[in-house]
Amino acid sequence: MNMWWLKSIRVVAVVMMFAGAAFAQEKVLLMATTTSTEDTGLLNVLAPEFKKASGIDLRWTATGTGKALKLGENCDVDVLMVHAPDAEKKFVADGFGINRKEIMYNDFVIIGPASDPAGVKGKSVKDALLAVQNKKANFVSRGDKSGTHMMELDLWKVSGGPVPEKEAWYVQAGQGMMATITIAAEKSGYTLADRGTYIKYENNLGGNPPLKILVEGDQTLLNQYSVIAVNPAKCSKAQLDLATKFSNWIAGPEGQKVIREFKVMGKPLFTPNAK
Repeated sequence: MNMWWLKSIRVVAVVMMFAGAAFAQEKVLLMATTTSTEDTGLLNVLAPEFKKASGIDLRWTATGTGKALKLGENCDVDVLMVHAPDAEKKFVADGFGINRKEIMYNDFVIIGPASDPAGVKGKSVKDALLAVQNKKANFVSRGDKSGTHMMELDLWKVSGGPVPEKEAWYVQAGQGMMATITIAAEKSGYTLADRGTYIKYENNLGGNPPLKILVEGDQTLLNQYSVIAVNPAKCSKAQLDLATKFSNWIAGPEGQKVIREFKVMGKPLFTPNAK
């Protein structure tokens, strides 16, 4: 064989060997999280800061909290960042997760058209939802077993009226938060949204969106986020060491500072509250 070709093959082999070694050394943490952390843009800020601090590449799937927890149960990810406390605690109690840490919060708001056909503005959550039911005003639900959807169902229950399901005025989008807001706007309807995603939506429409915040400030609307490492006792390939580094970083001074300083239109989207 021509000696030039032999040298070329050796060079290619050496390059591939070093590339393979570099890939093998790359640290990749897989996370399941909610659509709100992605829609707001928070993850695009957090991930590079975490990599700068740790050398770990954070990669994520954004979905509803229910599906995110299922990804953890199925051993598809190493860590979760979600916002449905009761479901999270069950996930941990069932042995699928460990080291749950509260890291930040915002709040839920009920948004709707400025014309407010059901007259909910300024009412309590309970009275607002009863008004929507009585007026049969369009309401768009996430309908996806997300943390927001779970909260919405709880709010319907405590309002004292029946939980809607197949009523003509009640639409189950089965989509993420931003998509649900868009559908509600198209239908001149109401929906429950987390404040962070609403601010991003407001910014996308130049500060004057068709849907406005009509109900807010109720203590029941608190929206707490937590991180949970997937338990290696259930998932042997779960990278607990990397998950722990992320959990400690985001709950520590650096991560909490990134969350605190993350703003859109000068408004904070989340409030850090790690213990």
